[in-house]
Amino acid sequence: MAYKYIILGSGRQGTAAAYDLAKFGDAGQIILADFKEDAATQSAARINRLIGREVARGIFLDVSDYPSLVSCLKGMDVALSAVTYYHNLNISRACIESGVSLCDMGGNTDVVWSQLELDAEAEKAGVSLLPDCGMGPGLINNMGVYVMDALDTPREVYLYDAGLPCDPTPPWNYYCTFHLNGLTNEYDHEATFIRDGKITLVPSFTELEEIDFPPLGKLEAFVISGSMSTTADTHLGKLDRYENKVLRYPGHFVTFEGYKRLGLFSEEPIEVDGQTVIPRHFYHKLLEGKITAPHVEDICIMRAVGVGLKDGRETRVTLDLIDQYDPVTGFTGMERLTGWHCALMMGFQARGEVAPGAHRMETVPAAKIMDELTRRGIKWTVNIES
Repeated sequence: MAYKYIILGSGRQGTAAAYDLAKFGDAGQIILADFKEDAATQSAARINRLIGREVARGIFLDVSDYPSLVSCLKGMDVALSAVTYYHNLNISRACIESGVSLCDMGGNTDVVWSQLELDAEAEKAGVSLLPDCGMGPGLINNMGVYVMDALDTPREVYLYDAGLPCDPTPPWNYYCTFHLNGLTNEYDHEATFIRDGKITLVPSFTELEEIDFPPLGKLEAFVISGSMSTTADTHLGKLDRYENKVLRYPGHFVTFEGYKRLGLFSEEPIEVDGQTVIPRHFYHKLLEGKITAPHVEDICIMRAVGVGLKDGRETRVTLDLIDQYDPVTGFTGMERLTGWHCALMMGFQARGEVAPGAHRMETVPAAKIMDELTRRGIKWTVNIES
């Protein structure tokens, strides 16, 4: 059966999702809708060129124009919100009104909780809402569930993930492959973990440790926010410990933690020589071009470690996943793992494998997700030690 998909936002992740839907999602039609119509048209042309058939087309859409949004959604099977998170609640309502299922990339847990409150309305409309997809908080927490399912009695889960340049260039040794403000948000707030069986808030840029992750060797791991979303609440009462850390090349922690301590992440205006300055805007202006680039060849690494009992024995399950820039399609590892995770979830929704209602993405069966990644050629391994 051929399905109709609409992607709201034709940037990097939206384009990657559209490609995956065309190749693996039984797509009969894909609409890329963007405030910048030229960008949507170019994205659609790229998909058609890569796939070898006219499956995608680009259109103009301002997602803040609710009537226009509803009009564009009608007749589609599944939508993806690849726009800024603060649109997602209204997009959810528009999808319910239009009878279209929705997948999105999260970005703000308060917004996600509000979307989940639409469960009864979505169920009545016969559509599914699935926020928080993508590499994180989506895939990394699905991997967490996978290692939990591999144990009879899981007790602890430790998650690690990163998108890093294949060839790090000093002095930064890092390139941001998504919006700079998203990176700063992750570095600026608190993470929501489970510690001693209780919800625990842990500040970002704390608990530095060293992790060995072949083929990259020794990496820094430390706490950032944004990767847990609803998952700590979901696993509360099942685990003593559940947490996530980001991975970076050595030296990153001390540099960016210093920027945070200096106050450069602040959004509160200050006076400088009679001028009003927002420190974060000034910081981003200085940083842009130094850790951003139009073309990045990256490697994405993800690890989930589960500790508990299996067959009555203390067991440690480690799931490692590595993906990187693909020179054939031009998609980065970050685009593949983010956009493709959304797309495979949209395929589940289109085929009715996700029931009507609003769902936490971590409740979708993890084994099915990992099987879909294998079908796409993404490599992962499991090691079990007792």
